[in-house]
Amino acid sequence: MDINKRTKDDIIILDITGEIDLYNAPEIKDIINKLIEEQKYNVIINLERVSYIDSSGIGALISSLSNLKKYQGGLKIINVYASVRKVFELTKLTSFFEIFDAEEDAVTSFNK
Repeated sequence: MDINKRTKDDIIILDITGEIDLYNAPEIKDIINKLIEEQKYNVIINLERVSYIDSSGIGALISSLSNLKKYQGGLKIINVYASVRKVFELTKLTSFFEIFDAEEDAVTSFNK
C-alpha cells in the first residue's frame, strides 16, 4: 500500500494505492493522528486505486473518522469502486461515511 498526501483548499487528500488490510491499516490511523496533531481536521481519502479492503481497513477508517469528529473535522471518501464498494455496502457503511464520486464534490461539502 502506498499513500500520497496532497492539499487542496486546506483539506488533506490521501490517495491510497494497493490493498488495505490487517498489516497496513494501522498506517492510515497513524497518518490521520499526525494530521490531527498538525491541526488538520478535514480529510478526504481517495480509494480510486484500492483493489481490496478488509475489516481492519474499515476499522481504521471508522476510528479515523471518530477521531476527526472530536475536533469538528470530517473524513470523506471518494472513488469507491467494484469490490471495495461492495464491502462498504455489505457493512452498511455507505450511510456512515460520506462517499462521493468526484473529488470536487467532496471538497465543496466541507465548505457547507
